[in-house]
Amino acid sequence: MGSFVSQTLESVKVAASQEAAPSAKPPALASAGAPTSPEQAPIFNNCWSCRVLSGSGLIGAGGYVYWVARKPMKLGYPPTPGTITQMVIGISIACWGVVILSDPKGKAYRAA
Repeated sequence: MGSFVSQTLESVKVAASQEAAPSAKPPALASAGAPTSPEQAPIFNNCWSCRVLSGSGLIGAGGYVYWVARKPMKLGYPPTPGTITQMVIGISIACWGVVILSDPKGKAYRAA
């Protein structure tokens, strides 16, 4: 483990490209009927425990941002545009967490 900065940098070897003649033709594109490459599987799977952890974390973070914005208003200060913006951002973060928990597309699976 370690950060990217602590890792040693490896030298990158670049193959020397051959001088292309100006009359060289580009490779032909696949015809319309030719099969394309198979669909790649998603890099990150959406398991139930991952959704619960990240969704509840986002709801908590959104609640905290909203609560910090509301604190001066409870002390009697009038709301400013910055405070209202902070409240909207807090609500948005919490809604993002709800969307992750609810999984509207239904592509998540339970890890066994």
